[in-house]
Amino acid sequence: MFKYVFMCFVAICLVGCDKAPLNQLQHVKQNKVLRVGTLAGPGNYYQGTTGEQGFEYELASEFANELGVELHIVPYFNLDELFARLDAGDLDIVASAVSFHPSRTAKYRFGPTYRMISQKLVYKQGREWPRDFDDIKAPITVLAHSNHVIALEEAKTSHPHLSWEVVSDKGEEELLQAIIDGEIDYTITDSHSLALFRRYHPTVSIAFSVTKDEHVAWMMRNEKDDSLYALLPAFFARVQQNNFLATLEEKYFGHIEEFNYVNTLAFVEAVHSTLPTYLKWFKSYSKQHNIDWRLLAAVSYQESMWDPRAKSPTGVRGIMMLTQPTAKRVGVTNRLNAQQNIEGGAKYLRILFDRMPEEIQQPDSTWLALASYNVGWGHVRDARSITADQGGDPNNWADVKKRLPLLTKKRYYRNTRYGYARGDVAVTYVDNIRRYYDALVWLEDNGALLPDSSKASSQTTPVDNPDKVREVEKQQ
Repeated sequence: MFKYVFMCFVAICLVGCDKAPLNQLQHVKQNKVLRVGTLAGPGNYYQGTTGEQGFEYELASEFANELGVELHIVPYFNLDELFARLDAGDLDIVASAVSFHPSRTAKYRFGPTYRMISQKLVYKQGREWPRDFDDIKAPITVLAHSNHVIALEEAKTSHPHLSWEVVSDKGEEELLQAIIDGEIDYTITDSHSLALFRRYHPTVSIAFSVTKDEHVAWMMRNEKDDSLYALLPAFFARVQQNNFLATLEEKYFGHIEEFNYVNTLAFVEAVHSTLPTYLKWFKSYSKQHNIDWRLLAAVSYQESMWDPRAKSPTGVRGIMMLTQPTAKRVGVTNRLNAQQNIEGGAKYLRILFDRMPEEIQQPDSTWLALASYNVGWGHVRDARSITADQGGDPNNWADVKKRLPLLTKKRYYRNTRYGYARGDVAVTYVDNIRRYYDALVWLEDNGALLPDSSKASSQTTPVDNPDKVREVEKQQ
């Protein structure tokens, strides 16, 4: 009996004194921190004007919120260090648009696919166009430990002449810039990174696709501990079902899918040759009406390409392309006067922004307001109604964007209040403005904008007498 009691006492002591080690999820919960590593850059994580931003940052934030812990995101500048920190146990997850490859599965495991990308071989516009690997006559420079290296190793089996150089001291954007500067001949980049970069650097051209339909997923160490990993499938199922993932995709990449070399090149050139003439007015009236000046300038470029004498077949005029009723409403007496027109455009945009229902959050309210600038608030309301009828979110731009083109179809617009509208044009209109805006943000952040021009006061218009406006408009 005494032996039995003693053994029970020892067992109790052992249970109390020798606790099992915490699993990964318990460790995250106990420390109240989820440690996520990513590559710094516009597609993943960056410090914007409103704080931390980026596709991967917002997605990881959502996961951390579900866990009820704080997100500690750590930006790295090369894959060497990122993978080393994951291997050392300093990170719980790598969320950096890394694509799945079987060769990585011995060391890492991947969560569910949430995006698809492809690898593109790129070169500088104007040089000889390589159509495939047989046309490559110089080494290809790629990031160390990237899937681009894996793709080249696979390609070399059928193209033995292939050679490449790996670098760890540069990021993906730096390699693309090196293409422009003529420092390297070729590199391989992911499709989403290239699309973001070409918003303001159109001279980087795609030679051909190296891979297609690669599955992007979060990465973790390949361990027996499934506690945190097991939550990923349910999380990604939820963000797909509740439209969070689609909204995030639209926010960061939805407006950059289409690329036009000529239009983008013309915009970048106009930023340096034309924008300085009107820059002080964009800044002044944007500040006065609490609008980002870069957004106002982007709207103006989409409307008139910064031409103060622009005219449409429907009679809208000037650098902000105001109708006569709108001009009268905002106090513009001379639509050919660039300063007046910019001020009026800023006032009108402020009216549209203030008209947005309170339940529409940013940035969706901005995109819906811009669509209203193009097609009218009534038609946008119709599209929102169609969105709600089809089970979408009428306060979500990604959902409304899908329904705006339906206003061109009789079976839809005949049941709306305001009828037919070119909703497809409104979608393109907003996407273009977003591309121009992103480019202006990047150019300003990198000190690539020219200062205000002293020519502005002499460029208002040759017609400053309001009594002569109608006569001049008729002549033009």
